[in-house]
Amino acid sequence: MASVPEPIEPADDRRGARAAFARIGRQVWLDPIGRAGVLLLAFVITLATLGPTLFPFDSKAVGRTAADIFAAPSTAHWLGTDELGRDVFSELLAGAGISLLVGLFATAISVVLGAGIGLVAGYFGRATDVILMRLTDFFLVIPTIPLVIVLAAIFGQSLGIIVLVIGLSGWPSIARIVRSQVLSLRERQYVIRVGSMGATHTRVMVRHILPNVAPLIFANAALVIAGSILSEATLAFLGLGDPVHVSWGTMLHFAFVSGAVGRGAWWYFLPPGFGIVLVVLGFTLSGHTLDRIFNPRLRDRR
Repeated sequence: MASVPEPIEPADDRRGARAAFARIGRQVWLDPIGRAGVLLLAFVITLATLGPTLFPFDSKAVGRTAADIFAAPSTAHWLGTDELGRDVFSELLAGAGISLLVGLFATAISVVLGAGIGLVAGYFGRATDVILMRLTDFFLVIPTIPLVIVLAAIFGQSLGIIVLVIGLSGWPSIARIVRSQVLSLRERQYVIRVGSMGATHTRVMVRHILPNVAPLIFANAALVIAGSILSEATLAFLGLGDPVHVSWGTMLHFAFVSGAVGRGAWWYFLPPGFGIVLVVLGFTLSGHTLDRIFNPRLRDRR
């Protein structure tokens, strides 16, 4: 578990927070592992943002003849075609954006819930802490896949439901990390001094405690994004994804359902698999580097 960085005194303003994040960014870039993670993420994000514009994917542009189905890579189709004769390369680029969006939005839900619950539980303590931590333990034991199956049967297999379920299943770890750091921060002299001057609990938490745990939340969010993308790919591969939107997980699902493996159409199932590995590896390396920056014990082992 990462430890909290040096606290930001109340006199610091937004300029100090920006300087702190800039310093953290430089430390990540100077670390070989962190730089590798950043470069991997930059590569994937560039493909996800510019790729669909340069190579738009048309789900209705199916093949006209049998030769167009599972066609091998060529100059016309850089990664061949799928079971309907559609271009796999443009499909891969479109799926990158969906996979990243699912990971980002699901992580946003996890971060907001986890940070809020951890902040309140750690700051107020006592009965509030006990109740919120028991709620956190309850969500920790809920299996994600059965929950998605139930919600999909009730609401349908929409992308929004998938994002919501993954987000609700990812916040407990963040809540526990934030709570443990807030328990220490609330005893600092500057927090006690601000409270004695008449500041409200909300102001103390938002203005004086949250900025000090924000870098820690950011570091753990990088790891949560990787887990969210992997969860979406797993659910989609099992047939629980949104069939309307193309993601790397749905590409793998339809590749195996259509028999691409048996027909040797490696260009259909290997690229999305490598894409998932690259983006998860990028977020994992970046998150590990941030965790090492904020954790003196890990930093001393280098």
